[in-house]
This record gives sequence, C-alpha cells and structure tokens, in this order.
Amino acid sequence: MIILYLQLFYTFFKIGLFGFGGGYAMLSMIQGEVVTNYKWLSLQEFTDIVAISQMTPGPIGINAATYVGYTATNGSVWGSITATFAVVLPSFILMLLISKFFLRYSSHPMVEAVFSGLRPAVVGLLAAAALVLMNQENFSAPSTDMYSFVISVAIFGLAFFFSRSKYKINPILLIILCGLAGLIIY
Repeated sequence: MIILYLQLFYTFFKIGLFGFGGGYAMLSMIQGEVVTNYKWLSLQEFTDIVAISQMTPGPIGINAATYVGYTATNGSVWGSITATFAVVLPSFILMLLISKFFLRYSSHPMVEAVFSGLRPAVVGLLAAAALVLMNQENFSAPSTDMYSFVISVAIFGLAFFFSRSKYKINPILLIILCGLAGLIIY
C-alpha cells in the first residue's frame, strides 16, 4: 500500500511540475499516467472526473488529483490528500522561488525569451486537452450510435456558440441548460 502512495505522490508531483498552462493543460498528462500507464481509472471514469472537476469549485487539475487519489486507493482520504498535495507542491515551491527573483529580473532578455518559448507550449497543451475530451465517451461514434453522436455534437456546437457569441451566456447557466438538454433528449 505504501508503494501505491509513493506512486501517487511521484505521478502527481511530476504532473504538477511539468503541467504548464493550468489544469486543462494537465489533462492529457493526467490521462496518460492515470488511465494508460497505471490503469487506476478507465477512460469512462476519467471522462466523468473531468466533467465533475469542471463543475466543482477549484482548479480542475487539483480536483482531478483529489478524485484519482481517492479512487486509486479504494476510497481512502489519504490517497486524496497525497495526490492533491503532490500536484500542488511543485507550483508552491516554484512560485516561492520565482517571486523572489521575477520582480528583479522580469525585463531581462533571457527571462523574456523563456516566456516566449513557454507560450506556444501552453497553447499546444491546451489543444491536447481539447483533443483528450473529444472521445467516444463524450461524443459517441457515428458508426456506433449516429443519434447520440449528432445530439452530442449539436449540444457541443450550441454551447460553444452561446459561450462565444454576443450573448455570452453565463457558464454555470450553460452547464445547467446542457445537462437539462441531455436529460430531456436522451
């Protein structure tokens, strides 16, 4: 059991250390470790925790780590605490170090060059997170169930439109409306 806690700590420490761009950028890394590498969760369970993590207060990466820690250790709160602490620790340490030197060296050409290199990497990680969520569990597949696929794509398209158009519907209201649409249609 101790080995499992060490694996949880190491995995989420690594994700926290290299997960530039926030929780959404971490999703592909979390999926790779949790679903593919360690098989602590199935792809369906991972998709469910992404949805739950988006609806609950707090950062998605931390919420996902908490749930994975709980699930991987068969319902142990210590698993949740271990995974959550491990994913937060690198950011805490880095922010302490960076804040000490950033104000002094923020206009230095090397610092500006590092941030110029990180911007495209963050965009790539966010794109990878979007692709992770475009799976059969979320959208079905045209070859399996055309009705579910069309409905899923339509709900996605409408949610995207109403979140980006001139209407700018509140995200909480949009989540509720999409959930109700799914409940009524399915």
